[in-house]
Amino acid sequence: MKNNYNHPYHLVDISPWPLTSAIGVMTLVTGMMKWFHNFNMNLLIIGYIITIFTMYQWWRDITRESTFQGKHTTYVIKGLKWGMILFIISEIFFFLSFFWAFFHSSLSPNIEINYIWPPMSVIPFNPFQIPLLNTIILISSGITVTWAHHNLMENNLTQMKQNLLLTIILGIYFTMLQTYEYLEASFTIADSIYGSTFFMTTGFHGLHVIIGTLFLGICLMRHIFNHFSSAHHFGFEAAAWYWHFVDVVWLFLYIFIYWWGN
Repeated sequence: MKNNYNHPYHLVDISPWPLTSAIGVMTLVTGMMKWFHNFNMNLLIIGYIITIFTMYQWWRDITRESTFQGKHTTYVIKGLKWGMILFIISEIFFFLSFFWAFFHSSLSPNIEINYIWPPMSVIPFNPFQIPLLNTIILISSGITVTWAHHNLMENNLTQMKQNLLLTIILGIYFTMLQTYEYLEASFTIADSIYGSTFFMTTGFHGLHVIIGTLFLGICLMRHIFNHFSSAHHFGFEAAAWYWHFVDVVWLFLYIFIYWWGN
């Protein structure tokens, strides 16, 4: 039965994906606990499969509603923008907690680390080697994703695809360099409060870079299938906002943890 509405808002159809996502996340967390205690990853893998399957199906439905069914009106997009803004604000406070722990320990080192920061047992990274290169890479990727947005606004679709692809390549390159940096580290997450705050903060940022790269990769696929136009492209705009957030967090990481923290 077709529903006719006399308002611009989108009333979401009945969907199984909230239920399957809840089951997937519950299985994922339970499987992680089982992995920690019994070193068995079977339940964890099942949780990942359910979650990834749900993500694909749910985002496919949203893409269909936005692109082909025309249900994302200006009022709906305004709500989505506020939702994305609030999500990024929550992420800011997430990273703020790690910076709080870092500054709490570095500005007033306690007796367990001999009142010294960094602790004597830790050899920190040289901020002018891989960290500086990664800073240049992320700043460059912020420029290319902004350039891609302007290309889309001007209907220059070929250059938009090129700049978006370049942004994704830079994101992958950043992740490769950070992986190499971790492999070459002279300390681990278990080496005092320095190792804990360093790997938790940079590790979660690295995870956000991977998520942002996947986000932009989906946008590139949607662009190839002509899902975006100069007036209707909030999916890509949200990905660009997220990527700029990742860039800004890295600047704080580089200045305070890699450079000042040494």
